[in-house]
Amino acid sequence: MKMLIGGEWVDKDRKTEVRNPFDGSVIDTIPSADASDVARAVSIACRGLEIMRDMPRHQRGGILRKASDLIRERSEDFARTISMEVGKTIREARVEVGRAATIFQLAGEEANRLHGETLPLDAIPGAENRIGYYDRFPVGVIAAITPFNLPMSLASHKLAPALAGGNSIILKPASATPLADLKLGETLLESGLPPEALSVITGSGGEIGNGLISHTGVRMVSFTGSREVGMGLGARAGFKKIVLELGGNAAAIVCPTADLNDAAGLIARGGFSLAGQICVSVQRVLTFRQIHDQFVEKLVTAVRKFKVGNQLEEDTDVGPMTTLAAANRVKEWVDEAVSAGGRLLIGGDHEGTLFQPTVIDNPPTTVKASAEEIFAPVVVVHVVESLDQAINITNDSDYGLQAGIFTADLREAFEAIRRLDVGGVTVNEVPTYRSDLAPYGGMKESGMGREGVRFAIEEMTEPKSVVFRL
Repeated sequence: MKMLIGGEWVDKDRKTEVRNPFDGSVIDTIPSADASDVARAVSIACRGLEIMRDMPRHQRGGILRKASDLIRERSEDFARTISMEVGKTIREARVEVGRAATIFQLAGEEANRLHGETLPLDAIPGAENRIGYYDRFPVGVIAAITPFNLPMSLASHKLAPALAGGNSIILKPASATPLADLKLGETLLESGLPPEALSVITGSGGEIGNGLISHTGVRMVSFTGSREVGMGLGARAGFKKIVLELGGNAAAIVCPTADLNDAAGLIARGGFSLAGQICVSVQRVLTFRQIHDQFVEKLVTAVRKFKVGNQLEEDTDVGPMTTLAAANRVKEWVDEAVSAGGRLLIGGDHEGTLFQPTVIDNPPTTVKASAEEIFAPVVVVHVVESLDQAINITNDSDYGLQAGIFTADLREAFEAIRRLDVGGVTVNEVPTYRSDLAPYGGMKESGMGREGVRFAIEEMTEPKSVVFRL
């Protein structure tokens, strides 16, 4: 495939291979962009900004709704592309495509609702002869950088709100998983998007990602990726708006009043979807001592039913990890947790990139598999004596993206909601759950700013106040 710059499909002599994580086979090749491609994309995006800024809201909304319809029409092609390049199961890929279509539909609706409000200036003495209002205007050229694990839905969470708000945007997808996003760019052009409003450039993050971030023509950077990269992004970006989503270490608290069958089934799903390679994947489970044995038995029973294998087979539940290096790293973390006193209940090893769903019982909370983001099909269970202890352990993390609590006691639920230092709390649901219309983002080192269609549009537009003196 070629990359998209201002409506033109561009190839380069230098290529990057896109491989299937399951068997290492080459799916396609993509061009490796350089600094000149970045400069050209930004120059074109500046022209695209003028077009999008002047486009009526209803026209922006119509383009986005048309894109939603085309995504649904092409859903199986998108799903197979995602499944092959990411390694997620074909059923998971179909869910992601459906989410992308919904995101564009929601953004199309929000484009028509984007507005300001009047300001009661005469509420202040001396302003009796003035009236005012504010409206929202696009930030400018936006650079969007996305990771490998949810290529289409995470790109949609940046593209759709940016365009709804009247911006132009340059998308830099992960080098390992760019194919669905290139097809998404093609779909947007077919939906009537002005070609100057969107570029999708491919290549090294260190080369073109940094070039985009530091370019003075870019007014905002929306980045989803690792904490290590994101924490240094601000210094490179300079004076720009920045939204960062940098991962998490999601915990689920299971209280004695919880429905243990329900909790175990949901946590099994939330811990091992996409082979655990989701920033809100359930990684830590905090169970009260009096229900611990019952719960882990139910959890292991649910996990044992998962089929691990080729992600394109309809009955596969857990596909491969993205690379062999990642699987080897996870094996080291699991071994460390067991050596430190954790009890391996199931899994613990891998064959190539296929890592067996793994549950470790009650290791020290300081082991890497509990304290760091493991990003793998591994769930660590800890025993707690009280809700206070469970909340304190959950909060004892550099991350603060999402957390969940399973309880039938409203007082416990609201105490967790009040005290958990995270951007989102789920009650009787795993923290893996995300609604695409809700505000989404983290506290602490999980990032800054919020996504979720309406909230992303607010991030990607700025209020401009207007005053009339009569």
